[in-house]
Amino acid sequence: METDDRSRGWNGDLLDLDAYLDHIGYRGDRTPTLRTLRALHRAHVTSIPFENINAVLGLPVLLDVEAVQDKLVRGRRGGYCYEHVVLFAAALERLGFEFTGLNGRVTLGNAKVLPATHALLAVTAADDERLWLCDVGFGCGPLEPVELADGTEVDFDGWRFRLERRPGTFGVDDWWLHQYRADGWQDRHTFTLTRQYTIDYVVASHFVSTHSRSPFVQRLFLQRFAADRHERLDATTWTTFRPDGSFTERKIDPDGLGPVLEEGFGIVVDDEVLARLREGLDSA
Repeated sequence: METDDRSRGWNGDLLDLDAYLDHIGYRGDRTPTLRTLRALHRAHVTSIPFENINAVLGLPVLLDVEAVQDKLVRGRRGGYCYEHVVLFAAALERLGFEFTGLNGRVTLGNAKVLPATHALLAVTAADDERLWLCDVGFGCGPLEPVELADGTEVDFDGWRFRLERRPGTFGVDDWWLHQYRADGWQDRHTFTLTRQYTIDYVVASHFVSTHSRSPFVQRLFLQRFAADRHERLDATTWTTFRPDGSFTERKIDPDGLGPVLEEGFGIVVDDEVLARLREGLDSA
């Protein structure tokens, strides 16, 4: 697969690159090498949380670079996959990487065919001919890019992933990303290498953020990922997962949501948004 020579449509020129790199704590080289890609990927996924606050409150989820960096970089907020990928793609473009946007279907072991609502990137580095899957917007890793090759299996600080290619229809193969859980391997999402553009993400994001059947409009869902833990808040259930598959679970009081957001997930919202989120948890 050739990466997208027209990836110059990701509006990297509008990104405040210094502010973004400072926000994720990246101090390394700014050359489009594999080493840079790995470090940038790890810094992004461990610094910017996953959250659906706008969607669950019926607020717009904007995907232009200015809006995304205002929210995810300057605003002490997070976002879901489309926001993360638009931001990461803009940074890759500024740094000189070649890449292609992809869209996948979340499976999580479910045999039912679900809509394609997960954004990913396939990236090449200037010093490496291989194709790398960058999945910065799922909320729980991988920590680093995964080589896009059938049978690839990686272990990043105990978090294990593998890729599988299956024959598809009309010569378009299906790729499956699996993640190792406490009870073994689970397929997480499937995707093809069909090129996607920002407008494709806008359409898919509109469904995710507005359709009544989208889980992201139904309940609060937050994630924060680190090398040693994965924090997840699903409505009022706060779960901490470890790389070995162990986890702890507890319930939160809606009245204590503010400190949970800020201290547990690095998210700060104004009083009006916080009140609406609390009200939603109370009625859940």
